[in-house]
Formats: sequence, structure tokens, C-alpha cells
Amino acid sequence: MSDSSPLPPLRPTPEPELARDALSTPLLARAVRLARWAGLGTRVDAGGGLVEAQLPAAAEALGLGGGSLDSGGDGGDAAALASEAWRVAVDTGLVEIVDEDAGTVAPGAELALLTSGSPREVLGVWLAALETVLADASVPDLDDLVGSLDESGTLDLSRLDWDPEAEADFLDGVLGNLYLLSVSEDGPGEEPIPLPALAASVIVPSDMGEPTNDVLEQVSDAMMRLDDQFRMLEPIGLVAYRPVDEALMADTEEEPAGSFEEAGGAGAVEGAGALDEADVSRYGLVRLTPLGRYGLRARLLENGIDAPAVGDLAGEGADALFDGIARYGARAARAETEQWLHRREPLPAARELLAAARGADAGGPLRRLRCQQALSLLGGQAEPALREVLGDPELGGLARVWLTEHGAGDVPPPSESMIFWLTVDTFAAQLAAEGDSEELHELVEGLAAQHNGFFDAAWRVDHPATADVLEAMGRLHPDKKIAKEARKAAFKARSQGGG
Repeated sequence: MSDSSPLPPLRPTPEPELARDALSTPLLARAVRLARWAGLGTRVDAGGGLVEAQLPAAAEALGLGGGSLDSGGDGGDAAALASEAWRVAVDTGLVEIVDEDAGTVAPGAELALLTSGSPREVLGVWLAALETVLADASVPDLDDLVGSLDESGTLDLSRLDWDPEAEADFLDGVLGNLYLLSVSEDGPGEEPIPLPALAASVIVPSDMGEPTNDVLEQVSDAMMRLDDQFRMLEPIGLVAYRPVDEALMADTEEEPAGSFEEAGGAGAVEGAGALDEADVSRYGLVRLTPLGRYGLRARLLENGIDAPAVGDLAGEGADALFDGIARYGARAARAETEQWLHRREPLPAARELLAAARGADAGGPLRRLRCQQALSLLGGQAEPALREVLGDPELGGLARVWLTEHGAGDVPPPSESMIFWLTVDTFAAQLAAEGDSEELHELVEGLAAQHNGFFDAAWRVDHPATADVLEAMGRLHPDKKIAKEARKAAFKARSQGGG
């Protein structure tokens, strides 16, 4: 995921609901149980881990006696699950090391937050647990580490094909792409992402057509690493994961990377939701949970990446609202605007919106479009604010539209120059919001068809975007003769403006 790519705004799940989800995740729930079980008689080693002699009792406290698995279904033996839960309890402050020399512990201060703290404080504990699991997920299998010990029993990284920083960056990149695929202006994507497509998103260059055998092998290797990592991340509630079929991994005749081609090659990621799940499910399917979306957004923000959420701008001024939603799609912009309006009285809100919509800068047309859309959500209480700007050269046109649509009487008709100015302004706004969209193509054709001599009049419009709008019309209109007229008008407008 590129740090410079704008992310769509997240439709956040309410924090109380997320906090309940966090408390019910298998791993955090086990960590809490061990924190309540721990006492002055509990012994830990120099690293804060439970001494081996304590593991059976810890497993018993978790209901894992005899090596059985708990209802979390996340695999591993009882001792490993107990050890993992204990590490999370220590790292999150649920357990406190009382005496490092004696290796004794007691319940930590953070434990009380899970029962008496706010939802955000609960989520803070969960985020700390997530960081522990993410760090563990970037470490190779223990068997690989044992094979890399030197004669003295010390870990020799030179013997291990493992770069800790590169491995962490790889996982961060995968999770960043998963976030991008899971968040849209229409809300969270609920379709699971095929593991081959997700692996390919960080391995295969975007401009590569048919992947080479070497690239396919890299995708296959990445899939196997991600399979292990997502199995670890599911118990903390970050993802819902259907693992790679173990029978498939045991079948040496069938390469997991083959599913990359089945899924449509390098374009698979963009159309992942349309894939036949029955064909790819055995290669792994992953989906971010609401808690996972919250967690990854928190990490993105911490790393300085702009990851907006609907509601972020509700307490800001109208100028900040327009700046923020300028890069949103129409539905996300509406959702953000609705939250902004919900905090304000209609008449003062309308006045603030109109004042912020003024301006001859390049962003002015889109601000006025968003203003018009925001005003459409207000009722008759906003009418005085619209009447106050009827004589304004930038706002008078949209004010007349609003008043007419709301059935107001005594609305003065617009002058021809105001009609043309509003047309150019609206077109410039649509161009900024959507680019060369199908809707814009239809608008171009409609304008040229309905107004004889439109281009002869339009080039004279005193609007800073007139030349750009006419050039766009020339580019978009399918009729070559009309397109030529538009380009000529653009040339006249630019000559008139001295640019």
C-alpha cells in the first residue's frame, strides 16, 4: 500500500461494541483469566515468561488441562496456549512483575480497566495485545530457529534466512492492502479475500501481465507465510480466517500458487469479491473483522498515514468539512455531512456552509457542490440563510435552486450570466469529484443539445475554470464537430484570460 494513496474513510463500528468484541477474543480472554489467576506464588523467568513448572497449572486455569483445546479452536497444545496468553498478559500490563530477582508477579493495574474502564481504555489494552501478537507473527517457526543455533547454543541470524525488519514490513504491507480492500465509501467489505490474491498484491508488480514462474513461486512462499501468520492473528480478533487446506499443502503435485492463476492473475485482487469461493477456499480466505479494521486504522494513524473515518470532521468548521470530504465519494461525503449537521442548528449551519463555500480558487467549485448537497439535507429553517446570498455572484445560483426545490415563493429569476456561471461551476465541480465519468459524458451531450450557441456564450463566462471546463467538454463529447467547437471556445476563453 502506498503511503501517498488516499484511503477511503472507514465507517466505524461504535466503540462499546468493539470493546465487547475485544473482551470476547479468545487470546485476550485467556490473558485476563491468567492475570486473575496469578498471585505472589506465581513464578516467572528472567524474560517475564512463566517458568515451565507453572505451565500445567496455568493451562488448568484456562480449562486446557491434559493438552485439550479450548472453545477458541485456535490450535496448539495447552502449554503453548498458556504461554502465549501469559506473554500477552505481561505485555499489556494485566500482570505486573513484583520482584524481578525472585520472579514473582501480581495482577497489574490495567486489569481493572477491563471491568471499570471506558470502551476506549478497553480497546487500548486490546491494541497492546495486538502488537504482541503481530511481533510474534513476524518470527519464524521455532524449529527453524533451533536449526540456526551455533555451537554455543546462541541464535545465529546469519544462518537463518530471516530479516526481522523485512518480515515485519512484509506483514505490515499485507495488512495495509487488506485494510484497503476492506474499507470503501459504501461501508466495510464483507467478502473474504482469497489468500493468493492478497499475497499477489504485495509480490506481483502492478504492471506485470503474465507472472513468471519465479514470481509465482514467491507468491506461493508468501501464501505459506501468511497462512501461519493469519492463524496466529485470528485468536486476537484481527481477522476471520479460513486456513489453507492442509491436504493441499501435503500434496506436492499441486502448487498453492496455482490458485493465483485460477483467481485471475495480477487483476485478482480488484475482483476478489466476485470469485467462486468454492474454487479458492481451500487456498485460504481472510476477512478483517470490525475490530481488525479498528486496530489497523489505529496503527496506520500511529505511523503517520492518513486513514480517515466517517465522523472525524463532525466537530470541525465547515471549511475543514469541505476540505476533508473533497476526496470522498458521494456516499461517504453525505454520511460525513449528516454527522456534521446532526451537531448543529439548521440556520447557523446553513450560514456557515455558505460562507465556507465561497472562493475563486481551484477547490471552490467542489466546495460549492458539497455545500449544495449539504443544504439539500436541511429543511425550511435554513431558508433565511439562502435568501441572504441571492445577490452573491458565487452563491446566488445555488441559492435559487435550493429555494425553488423547497417550494419557496418570490424567488427572483436568475440572469443569463448567472445561469452560465453556475453551469460552468457545476461542471468544474463534477470534473473534480468524479473525473471523466459516464454522468459527465451525458451532461456534456445534454448541454450542447439543449442550448444553441452554448459554446459561443460559454467562453465569455467570467469563471476561473471556464477554459478547463470547455477543454474537458471538447475531450468528452462524442461528436467531432461539437468537440471542435468546444476546443475553439476553450482557446478563446484562455486568450481572454491571458493564460
